[in-house]
Amino acid sequence: MKLLRVTERLLTFLGIIFLFTGAVSATPQTDPAVEKRIVDYLKNQVDSAKPVIVSDLYSKVFPDEEERKVLDRLFNVFFKIPTFVAQYKAATDSIPTLEDIARQFNLQIPGEVEVLLSIMENDPRIPDFITRDPNSGEIIGVDVEAVRGDKRFNQVIERTLAGWLGQKAPPFELDLASGGKISSADLAGKSHLIYFWYSACPPCVRTSPHLVDLYERFGKNDFTIVAVNADRFLELATTDAERTSYIKEQGILFPVAHLNKQMQEDYGNVNVYPTFFLVDSRGIVRKHHIGYQPLRVLESDIEQLLKDQ
Repeated sequence: MKLLRVTERLLTFLGIIFLFTGAVSATPQTDPAVEKRIVDYLKNQVDSAKPVIVSDLYSKVFPDEEERKVLDRLFNVFFKIPTFVAQYKAATDSIPTLEDIARQFNLQIPGEVEVLLSIMENDPRIPDFITRDPNSGEIIGVDVEAVRGDKRFNQVIERTLAGWLGQKAPPFELDLASGGKISSADLAGKSHLIYFWYSACPPCVRTSPHLVDLYERFGKNDFTIVAVNADRFLELATTDAERTSYIKEQGILFPVAHLNKQMQEDYGNVNVYPTFFLVDSRGIVRKHHIGYQPLRVLESDIEQLLKDQ
């Protein structure tokens, strides 16, 4: 009950913002200092249960354009966290840490994730789907079915976790990190592995050597890998120079492209990294993996795919 007054006012406002902004994945770049100020304010409201006047939040408390950009970003993230946590648990059978969530949504302010989760736990519109450690604040239990059972989140989760095998891979066109473009049309008649990743993702770092090895062995005229990087899409701090250096250091010779909103949506609103789509020469999805995969799994999948061609 401590947060009731805050939640009733603040989350009503969150819902309004969500309806008007939509659940877009790429949000404007924001000033970290401004974001910290807003997070500190919200944390104080949560801790003290002081009432938040909805109309004041935009017009009086945070009236300037940069502050409103931060509010839009936080409210957008707020409604994505349940889907991400449920997808992560369902796909990997493990629970994302606060650090995982912070990294996923570029929440760099200390305590930012905890503030959003605290508000979420007291929002009657969000399924009661997580249990948290009272001391650390870490999530220790996830009820995936509670999220799946909510019509606001079910469609995204089901589309991500099921229904891809045997389906036509959606078309795409992306900007290459090295310049130029790559599209699904360029891959016509060629089997390929589409790899969704971002540079600072620990399981992606573990995956890179596997893909370099697999490309050296199988990357001929009839097979390639397309690494779809989400750094820019997720608004992460990795610079183009840092990403280029990483690609060179890892010995990545296959195409690296920048994820865009259209492809993210078309491929099931990818929210867990890494995610893999193995596509045959006819453009049909043959394998779909979410989360880190050992070398032997990817190797076996590719060998079987090429054998069947």
